[in-house]
Amino acid sequence: MDKQQEFVLRTLEERDVRFVRLWFTDVLGFLKSVAVAPAELEGAFSEGIGFDGSAIEGFARVYEADMLAKPDPSTFQILPWRGEAPSTARMFCDILMPDGSPSYADPRYVLKRALGKAADLGFTFYTHPEIEFFLFKDSPNGRKPVPVDQSGYFDHTPHGRSQDFRREAITMLEAMGISVEFSHHEGGPGQQEIDLRYADALTTADNIMTFRVVVKEVALGQGIYATFMPKPFTEFPGSGMHTHLSLFEGDRNAFFESGAEFHQSKVARSFIAGLLRHAAEITAVTNQWVNSYKRIWGGGEAPAYVCWGHNNRSALVRVPMYKPEKVQSTRAEFRSLDAACNPYLAYAVILAAGLKGIEQGYELPPGADDDVWSLTDRERRALGIEPLPQSLDEAVRAMERSELVAETLGEHVFDFFLRNKRTEWEEYRQQVTPFERERMLAVL
Repeated sequence: MDKQQEFVLRTLEERDVRFVRLWFTDVLGFLKSVAVAPAELEGAFSEGIGFDGSAIEGFARVYEADMLAKPDPSTFQILPWRGEAPSTARMFCDILMPDGSPSYADPRYVLKRALGKAADLGFTFYTHPEIEFFLFKDSPNGRKPVPVDQSGYFDHTPHGRSQDFRREAITMLEAMGISVEFSHHEGGPGQQEIDLRYADALTTADNIMTFRVVVKEVALGQGIYATFMPKPFTEFPGSGMHTHLSLFEGDRNAFFESGAEFHQSKVARSFIAGLLRHAAEITAVTNQWVNSYKRIWGGGEAPAYVCWGHNNRSALVRVPMYKPEKVQSTRAEFRSLDAACNPYLAYAVILAAGLKGIEQGYELPPGADDDVWSLTDRERRALGIEPLPQSLDEAVRAMERSELVAETLGEHVFDFFLRNKRTEWEEYRQQVTPFERERMLAVL
């Protein structure tokens, strides 16, 4: 037994932990959980906990259903919202086949595989997400939601519901070892942003899954409701998850080069070029719901076109302004992501696109200095700026032609994901919407 496992078992006794929740994620990014008694944990560390994989979205067919969830002791944390005594803890799991080999259906393994490829090239992949979401007065249940406030960007409202919420959520996140960098009210009524501190991509993905649970738990505890739906309102901005990216070689930021334009190294330029060249084919993963495209094409500063720019917030990839003596913070910001994605799969395909750019020596095209949204279609075409997919259907069509995404996700996840998204699109396009009834029922 290793030291981390010993630490977990010792903490169970010291903190009177009666329940340990083993967490893992299905292919669509929904969190799954099974509770085990502390007495069973030593066996879970050595052998895993058996479950029926055919009952989990995208995991297995009925005739190959047996799977094992093996807890990762490095992810052990007490759940602060479950009370102090007796306590409840959680650990993320790796999903294994009965013979102990990794399951190709496990999104966490998909990301680990991509990170392993980066490590073979000498890189560690760091990410820093800015997570947006809405707070409503109660669960909408099909009705139009009512925001908890009418505040706007950076507004400070005395006795504001949002401030109390953010304070409690951040306190809970930090109690679980998840560091928060910034928090503020976003542009839409009831819309919030909380930014997590830089971490390696696997830790960040685990943190995002925890973040979504914490936000919903705190909201319910305050009698309100939280959603990460990308675009709940037609008239207000959607919720994104802009993510800052960088590669490190040991302690050295591989994106930094002294004296280069914007202090960007060749590695950084090729990485960004990879993001741009493969942007369309990875979009079904980074923006995986039909509603995601209402955010991308619904205005409100969402990036709809494939380009990069220095400090240009209309671009898909933004290179933030370099701060003197801040070598370690040189980075690129990928802006199309939304917080409703599966973070393991999304970070895996983003990393794969960037690494492909490095391996193939892609040249970075000229940056966009203009506000890309204000250009005409003809002006964008003249500049070689292509649009992102305009619907889930377009995104799926681009993804199914992609060798890069197929290789990164693996055959099993790639095939299931495509099948599921095609079904979602077919069901969506059959729906008669309120827009159609309001426009046409009385006049046609």
